[in-house]
Amino acid sequence: MNISYNWLKEYIQFDLTPQQTADALTSIGLEAGGVEEIQSIRGGLEGLVIGEVLTCTPHPSSDHLRLTTVNIGNSDEPLNIVCGAPNVEQGQKVVVATIGTKIYFGDNEVTIKRSKIRGEESHGMICSEDEIGIGTASDGIIVLPKDAKVGTLAKDYYNIKSDFVFEIDITPNRVDGTSHYGVARDLAAYLQQSGKEYKLLKPSVDEFAIDKKEGGIDIIVENKEACPRYSGLTIKGITVKESPDWLKNKLLLIGLRPINNIVDITNFVLHETGHPMHAFDAKYISGNKVIVKTLSAKTKFTTLDEIERELHDNDLMICNSDGGMCIAGVFGGLHSGVTEATTDVFLESAYFHPTWVRKAARRHGLNTDSSFRFERGVDPNNTVYVLKRAALLIKELAGGEIEGDIRDFYPDPIERPTVILSYDKTNKLIGKEIDKQTIKNILLSLEIEIEAESDSELTLRIPTYRVDVLRDVDVIEEILRIYGYNNIDFSDSVKSNLSYQTPTDRKYKLQSLISEQLTASGFYEIMNNSLTSRSYYEGNDVYPIANNVSLINQLSNDLGVMRQTLMYGGLESIAYNRNRRHNDLRLYEFGNCYYYDANKKREDKILNEYSESTKIGLWICGKQTANSWATPSENSSVYEVKAFVENILKRIGISKRQVVFETIESPQYSAGMIIKTHKQTIGSFGIISKKILKNFDIDTDVYFAEMDWDILMKESSNNKVKFSEISKFPAVRRDLALLIDKGIAFSQIEQIAQKTERKLLKQVTLFDVYEGKNLPEGKKSYAVNFMLQDEGKTLTDKQIDNVMKKIQNNLEKELGATLR
Repeated sequence: MNISYNWLKEYIQFDLTPQQTADALTSIGLEAGGVEEIQSIRGGLEGLVIGEVLTCTPHPSSDHLRLTTVNIGNSDEPLNIVCGAPNVEQGQKVVVATIGTKIYFGDNEVTIKRSKIRGEESHGMICSEDEIGIGTASDGIIVLPKDAKVGTLAKDYYNIKSDFVFEIDITPNRVDGTSHYGVARDLAAYLQQSGKEYKLLKPSVDEFAIDKKEGGIDIIVENKEACPRYSGLTIKGITVKESPDWLKNKLLLIGLRPINNIVDITNFVLHETGHPMHAFDAKYISGNKVIVKTLSAKTKFTTLDEIERELHDNDLMICNSDGGMCIAGVFGGLHSGVTEATTDVFLESAYFHPTWVRKAARRHGLNTDSSFRFERGVDPNNTVYVLKRAALLIKELAGGEIEGDIRDFYPDPIERPTVILSYDKTNKLIGKEIDKQTIKNILLSLEIEIEAESDSELTLRIPTYRVDVLRDVDVIEEILRIYGYNNIDFSDSVKSNLSYQTPTDRKYKLQSLISEQLTASGFYEIMNNSLTSRSYYEGNDVYPIANNVSLINQLSNDLGVMRQTLMYGGLESIAYNRNRRHNDLRLYEFGNCYYYDANKKREDKILNEYSESTKIGLWICGKQTANSWATPSENSSVYEVKAFVENILKRIGISKRQVVFETIESPQYSAGMIIKTHKQTIGSFGIISKKILKNFDIDTDVYFAEMDWDILMKESSNNKVKFSEISKFPAVRRDLALLIDKGIAFSQIEQIAQKTERKLLKQVTLFDVYEGKNLPEGKKSYAVNFMLQDEGKTLTDKQIDNVMKKIQNNLEKELGATLR
């Protein structure tokens, strides 16, 4: 955004050079990307002078050229100039480009030289408007009034002054700095803190008065969510014409093209106050009323750029009784603008909801000065001031009468936010104790009202134009940027803890460790989007749609909610790879999942419906081994994914004895188990159901495991690592052939055995399963190996027999197991 140095000084009196001003603005967060000296007309009319045509005779060798002599006010002889303009005559006052003068035609630069034209010498050029950039007329030379003084420099005659323009890089939160007065307001706070003299001057609207009480165009707002405030004013009997030089020069300096006095005034007020306006030609407002509403989807509407657009049913429109005139806050309609034939105007000054404007602008691919500001949030309590400011300028430059009162729709006034600021927190965050009076002075210079104060805190009211200041930390940031980041001293002492590792460090360290382990085992890491399709959760009992964290501004239907599980993203990756003939896959992912629970509250009664947790997911499909001379091809199985789960738990320090695997019935799995510790569930694994796989066009089994990484971190942090020497005494193995019910899992046998003998039992292994002939119906046979070892001595047969007898008795008691 461009800010003019001279224009800025109309709102604040101060004594800083352009470069010092740029440095000051940068130090308070309005970064000046560059300072450029510039003229309202390129070249600044250097080398051009006012002259008088003394003689004008036909060129002897041309029908359309003239030989002139021109007095430019110096003591030398008059200049001989060959001129081709049809309107050149003796006695005219003209603008002359002398030899060496540079003339600019668009991006081209031409230097005036001594030349011969059809055999006659020419020592300069008599100029037209478009040749020197003061207008667009090109059909003849400029003819000045008779009282124009010969020898006057053209830059002085046209009052062309040099100026400096700052290129301000506005961050998205600082919409209050998108105007000259907004920058002046911030600069005033800096100057006060720096102890420099200044005076802030806000243009007065005290002279505003209604010329005729009756009449005027009415307003009706049908959508007050999208338009919380709408103000309007009718001015009749205006004259639309070219703007005066001072107004044109201001707009040209910041890169805007002057159009006419009415449009130029709305642009001037926009860049003065930061509040967009629109001037409607009143004769096109049928029904004598402006209606703010939405129109039906696919309604055709032609904008000022003569492009016919198809409206969305959420595009807020400014309408008359017949149809749309303008896309609210974005772009005007083809027949809504002011032309030279306009005599009556309706001025609009409104506050449109930022989200509605942003969506409409993106839908239509439009980015205007107006939408840029409305998207970020203008001051809702400034609409009437802006309206009065523009009306006074229109009456001054275009005449006319204000008809009817200001129409102002503002049913629910937006109050200034209240913030409680603690002195202690301010000093802690800034890292320096700042005097309380200094803090209060800074706040007052930023127009933040101190409503109440105590020894420890301030109660503040924030101006509504500061849409980014809503919390105490925002206020602290404001104090710091005006106080000066460079004024915060570095401490001579270093404060640190003996342990530099935080819980977060440990979490990511273990995550990296497991990543390396899985990668070494042939897995590939994947990273999927946290945004996913709502359709995955429709009719889902495991991950109900009611627990979705939904996006308000959806990017698309396929990216409408935050994921509750990593599973669906991994299946998308598997489908993508299998469609490209990569069938044997081992994938893993660390990622966050998101949940919404309307019934969940904290103890302090503050709603905490949303939660987030880190998960780890594993996916295996295809063959475990393939195309190997050493081993035959073998399909992957659910036991493979279970083994990797156990390896992960072991690697992070969760022992096998702490974990329980229990069979579950779930729509997610055709066969699955949950993984539990003695305290809580940490995840699940199994074979993903055919119904789910069908939705992804996957025609092979996929084995999936998912565990809550945050819970795993808590469980592993409770484990202490113990070191012991390798036992010098031998281990002993004993086998039992157990006849058990078919519904009993090996994990149950393992848990009972380990619970029976915690000291000597080191390992329980299933090495054979038999189901078939010679067994009672509903029974199966497990061959289980038990490894016993004493760290301090050799086990005796008696000890071994006692342990095995206890295990056998407990298996028989709890599971009904018998020896075969």
